[in-house]
Amino acid sequence: MSTAAAASTAGIPTPGPSSDPAPVSPSALPERARVVVIGGGVIGTSIAYHLAHLGWTDVVVLERDRLTSGTTWHAAGLMTCFGSTSHTSTAIRLYGRDLYARLEAETGLATGFKPVGLIEAAADEGRLHEYRRIAAFQRTQGLEVHEITPREIADLFPLAKTDDLAAGFYVPGDGRVNPVDLTMSLARGAKQLGVRIIEGVSAESVVTHNNRVTAVRVTQGDGTADIECEYAVNAAGMWARELGQRNGVVIPNQAAEHYYLITEPIDGVSPDAPVFEDPAAYGYYREEGGGLMVGLFEPRAAAWKVGGIPQDFSFGTLEPDWERMEPFLRTAMERVPVTLDAGIRTFFCGPESFTPDLLPAVGEAPGIRGYFVCAGLNSIGILSSGGMGRLVAQWITSGHPDADVTAFNVDRFQAWQLAPRLRAERTSEVLGTVYAAHAPGTQLRSGRGIKRSPLHDKLIAQGAYLKDVSGWESPDWYAAPGTTPTAQPSWHHEPWFEQWRAEHEAVRTGVGLIDMSFMAKFIVEGPDAATVLDRISAGPVAGQPGRIVYTQWLNDTGGIEADLTVTRLADDRFLVVASDTAHGHVAAWLARHTDGADARVSDVTATYAQVNIQGPRSREVMAAASDDDFSPEGFAFRDARWVHVGNAPVLAIRITYVGELGWELYIPVEHAGHVYETLVAAGEPIGLRHVGLKALGSLRMEKAYRDYGHDIDNTDNLAMVGLGFAVAKDKPAPWIGRGPTLAALAAGPPQSRLVQVLLADPEPLLFDAEILLRDGVPVGDVRSGSYGWTLGGAVGLAMVTNPDGPASADWLSAGTWEVDIAGQRYAARVSLRPLYDPTSARVNA
Repeated sequence: MSTAAAASTAGIPTPGPSSDPAPVSPSALPERARVVVIGGGVIGTSIAYHLAHLGWTDVVVLERDRLTSGTTWHAAGLMTCFGSTSHTSTAIRLYGRDLYARLEAETGLATGFKPVGLIEAAADEGRLHEYRRIAAFQRTQGLEVHEITPREIADLFPLAKTDDLAAGFYVPGDGRVNPVDLTMSLARGAKQLGVRIIEGVSAESVVTHNNRVTAVRVTQGDGTADIECEYAVNAAGMWARELGQRNGVVIPNQAAEHYYLITEPIDGVSPDAPVFEDPAAYGYYREEGGGLMVGLFEPRAAAWKVGGIPQDFSFGTLEPDWERMEPFLRTAMERVPVTLDAGIRTFFCGPESFTPDLLPAVGEAPGIRGYFVCAGLNSIGILSSGGMGRLVAQWITSGHPDADVTAFNVDRFQAWQLAPRLRAERTSEVLGTVYAAHAPGTQLRSGRGIKRSPLHDKLIAQGAYLKDVSGWESPDWYAAPGTTPTAQPSWHHEPWFEQWRAEHEAVRTGVGLIDMSFMAKFIVEGPDAATVLDRISAGPVAGQPGRIVYTQWLNDTGGIEADLTVTRLADDRFLVVASDTAHGHVAAWLARHTDGADARVSDVTATYAQVNIQGPRSREVMAAASDDDFSPEGFAFRDARWVHVGNAPVLAIRITYVGELGWELYIPVEHAGHVYETLVAAGEPIGLRHVGLKALGSLRMEKAYRDYGHDIDNTDNLAMVGLGFAVAKDKPAPWIGRGPTLAALAAGPPQSRLVQVLLADPEPLLFDAEILLRDGVPVGDVRSGSYGWTLGGAVGLAMVTNPDGPASADWLSAGTWEVDIAGQRYAARVSLRPLYDPTSARVNA
């Protein structure tokens, strides 16, 4: 190990031209282009390449120095598909792997792709269970993956210590690629089709007019010049945050130190050896120059240059913190013991950028038409670049993504996430989760407590176990009186499940109080408010004041953009309520469609607390807490009006997300404490119970209520997900998505369809991505799952596809259904109707 301590970065070759780029004369800069891509790394060149293949060749790529000079040049070059239960991420990786194998035939430049295979080691039973779930899912997506024994790992990668491993997962088609060669091949492919790539020119900002991109401003000598364009793409890598801030675009990616070492040549190391990963040992290993590269994702990382990345940082390295890294490096090297005695050629430290949730920042920036982002790839930029470039190019040219982007749309970020201290703390933690186990219940601890309900302290006093909900601290469940709420991440039943069960049953048989102040809330008002909302909503939102409507917002292809409620408070005033995860997207959609209209949008999320009183005895609580009429005749389902609870004004709406009689209460924050105390006092005689989000999830899942971004997404239409009942087919005014939606509903049962699934065995649990089999053949997977305490087993919502025709009720009922959970099959029941209270008699009580 002493040789490693003494190693430096001096031996790393610079993979690009060593000379400074030649100055670009004013005449060399084009006056205009249809698209300007900012950033000449693997992401920017891939986007340009794919735009050109889609017929958009009037494209300019701007690189401030040389291609690959940011972080692409020093990437480890892993091309591995294993590890995701996301349809989108898996498809992105598979597409990239295929592209890298065939690109040389098109461009004449090799990418260095070698399908040497991947071995992913499972060091313990928890990881083995997790990887079995992943393997089962990814096999259905077309990835060849085999579970292998420790002995078989040793046969494939003899240098590894394997006697303490539980198993491994072998992907023969995965491998490695040369990041610089890949970038150059993509660049040549783009140029062959007419794309212009200009090095040595820095983009200063994106110029806009009337909330639309009009140009990209670049530095030119001592001044600036504008390249007129319709679209600008921020693919600036670790500079993307700073570039975005110049236009008010929130991209909270942050650079961090990333390490690997390269040994001197080692006997027995073959260039055809598979890539080997052992996340429990923090390490990945592959052949490099006859020796081994040992890469690290340590459990606690270090952010770099929180104040901003130097503009002249090119082909740069960082001074390694050997003292901090030595324990992690030793652990990694002990997995492949020969590296402990090998000479160290290079000990490398370079920057990679990470986002707060370890998901990329992709899509059209909220509030600026034509400004696209593709950044924050979280150290998987090389293996994602092919598929991500295709996705962004398709999004730009067609106007809509053709994959589920709800998890990584750039509009999910909020300005508070740019705080320097938060970026530093979160990046240090989130990089450490790359190789961590990912059992359900795992939470990040940095950046907590930033948003709190006005009832926060009162809920803590009730024993709340808190979880992070889009930055809000919200109760997941409540501990028994006199006990401290604690929980461990797990794939199995845990002791606190009894508290969860009791909360669930309280809502089904009595009454529960649920704090949902984190929900996104908007007031839309003005003379054109009704017209705008009616045009963007599939449902009849412009009815009489005092009524709430559950509706979806669609794009012009009929894809779902939002799933929410709209309440008409007055002729010219509406309340829009959406989930916390949809906050940014709903705000952006409203801003886009009120642009030019006489309508104003106000974000009132923090103005009103939201408390839900739900359950068959909720009417008794409301009657005791208020002098207003909450009788069935006096307060019908979907009614909305201002009432007094205690002595405070409250907007009460009779609606439910749990499948029971109940009310959502919107309370001015200054009155929240008083209203809460009044409700608790009114409910105490009949056993009102505090209820957390875990029970909210299980209650809504039993009723098969949808959740955008989890059960349904932008790739679905209303026919597929069973929401045709929410469509106002006879609305006289046109609404966005009307044509394709009505056509889909009129066409009969679709080929792919969302169904509810219930396991017969009460022991196994559903989370997401478990495989559904009909007559032994995989036909779909669970999009989200919970436990149905009333139904007696795990319950979920799954998308299934009939490969031979429509997924009709007859096709569903004729099959024998099972669910694959980590390689074991369990008998299941599927249904198009909710398995709990299918007629909604309890809701309408």
